[in-house]
Amino acid sequence: MRFSLVIPVALYRDAEILNSIKEMDFSKKNYEIIIERGPNASDNRNRGFKKSRGQIIVFLDDDGIVDKDLLKNADKFFKEHPEIDIVGGPQLTPLDEKGFAKISGYALSSKFGGWNTSNRYGKKKLNLNADETYLTSAIMFCKREVMEKVKFDINLWPGEDPKFVSDAKKGGFKVAYNPDLIIYHRRRPTLKGLIKQIFNYGRVGPLREKFSDTVKRPFFLIPSLFILYLLFLTGFVIFGITDLILFAPLILYLILDIEVFSIYESIKNRDLKGIFLLPFIFLVIHLSYGAGWIYSYLKKLF
Repeated sequence: MRFSLVIPVALYRDAEILNSIKEMDFSKKNYEIIIERGPNASDNRNRGFKKSRGQIIVFLDDDGIVDKDLLKNADKFFKEHPEIDIVGGPQLTPLDEKGFAKISGYALSSKFGGWNTSNRYGKKKLNLNADETYLTSAIMFCKREVMEKVKFDINLWPGEDPKFVSDAKKGGFKVAYNPDLIIYHRRRPTLKGLIKQIFNYGRVGPLREKFSDTVKRPFFLIPSLFILYLLFLTGFVIFGITDLILFAPLILYLILDIEVFSIYESIKNRDLKGIFLLPFIFLVIHLSYGAGWIYSYLKKLF
């Protein structure tokens, strides 16, 4: 058996991904499908691995849409790069996505929206020395020997997948990113859903790593520092302190948001509606992530 497809499914959901798996161009004799239901996605993946027989374990999100050549491309990749232990690919916005969800996809795939984590949401170049900023468990291929030594942390969600990749790299396993391993993944269709998603990403940061590790990647601190800056700025204004220099960081942010990245992403994606929505979506992403990060640290302290 070449591949074992492990799909964790929450108790109240259906495995929509099965519809596209049926259309894959790959011999059904060479892969098996394992659906693991339960409230904990990490536990579902770990249990799915125990039942698997394949040489390579494929973790997929239940609501994704896989490209028909997914397994064919993965098989070719591992034959060409036998030294690689883990490989993942982009989770792209579905071509039929519309409205708020579609435009939020532009923001997630933008450097301004998510810095290095934007690697996960757009097609980048082949990288044979990738890290956790490139991969997610929405689409991840792992050799059996990886899962025999490294498991998904059942006490962490979301953020269990970057920790898994980080732990694997620390264990000496080689990680790659292949733009030909594609899954299409629905974006949050509402503002409330996007805020909750990004807030949770920020919240698990302090749970996943020590502050000293975060400092080594200071861009992940910027959203929370931006919130603190806005709070201090509000206080200064209330007390009548309105020196122009205090507003310089905010002015710079608004220029980058409105005049640079929102226009650039709208032109890049040929969608003029983005010019009006992206400035707001970028701001929501930054504030939600920063708020989640601050919340988690305050909870640790108190």
